[in-house]
Amino acid sequence: MNQNLPSSLRLTVITPLKLLVDKEVETVSIPSLEGYLGVFPGHRPLFLTLGEGKITYRVGQKEDHLAVQGGYAEILPERVVIFTEVSENETEQSAER
Repeated sequence: MNQNLPSSLRLTVITPLKLLVDKEVETVSIPSLEGYLGVFPGHRPLFLTLGEGKITYRVGQKEDHLAVQGGYAEILPERVVIFTEVSENETEQSAER
């Protein structure tokens, strides 16, 4: 692994109602309009339109999922910021956290 690459990503998921996720993760899978995109630390900069599906992110051995219904993602080598429509399970997830 290149020593200049970050070891994790800061994942931020924002909806019109609230901040859903703001944490360090190891990997993120994002539903784009053309299929799923896997994002690892050091990913090249990219601006992406989201499709309907699930954002999946991993921290250690734990994997979490978040349903989204479109939006946009800004991907940088050290962070991923996702602006999305209200997810189906937004109220369920906020009760869990």
